[in-house]
Amino acid sequence: MEYVVKRYDELTLDELYEILRIRCAVFIVEQECPYQDIDGKDKGAFHVYLKEGNRILAYLRVLDRGVSFSEVSLGRVISTERLKGYGRMVLEEGIRVAKERFNADAIRIEAQVQASGFYEKAGFIREGDVFLEDGIPHIEMILEL
Repeated sequence: MEYVVKRYDELTLDELYEILRIRCAVFIVEQECPYQDIDGKDKGAFHVYLKEGNRILAYLRVLDRGVSFSEVSLGRVISTERLKGYGRMVLEEGIRVAKERFNADAIRIEAQVQASGFYEKAGFIREGDVFLEDGIPHIEMILEL
């Protein structure tokens, strides 16, 4: 297994295709949630993924301050195989990338409520009230570094 960290313009067409395919398969098809995944934020992001051979096992993107929040943020966190620790591994790598590439002192996310325990284990703290985004309950969470 290895981590890959690339800017949008460093991704190969095959890498970008696979990232978008995985995001669509889980966030749109599996969760039965039609929404605009391609939101214009990928071009300024660091794309972080864990791979084995040519297979992406887990993925997320790291966004700089001012793109989604006033803090650095993570998003589109996904694991292609559940209960194997890949999500935790890519989350830890994403936090490292946020610190290293954006000098993050805090990271803010919008987490699906059902996944908030996953983020709490990594040190994120819930902030604010639950809200619906695309029909799914979410909550903002912050990790102070």
